[in-house]
Amino acid sequence: MSNYVYILSCADGTLYTGWTNQLEKRVAVHNQGKGAKYTRSRLPVKLLYWEEYPDKGQAMSREAAIKKLTRSQKLELIQKSGT
Repeated sequence: MSNYVYILSCADGTLYTGWTNQLEKRVAVHNQGKGAKYTRSRLPVKLLYWEEYPDKGQAMSREAAIKKLTRSQKLELIQKSGT
């Protein structure tokens, strides 16, 4: 099973980074207001970026690394990916 690290754009213009093993389902859960506490008050969210990893540990490590990036670095990552 694949694991994903993703970046969402929230309705207030902020970015949210997370990980999951079911990307489409997780984004839907966020938009139902049942996702992370952070996104519940910032709906709707839009998937801007994702990376795929073979195991949970790698995805979680990458999530932590992305969360340490500045907003501009995250936007650059998104722009370079073309997703």
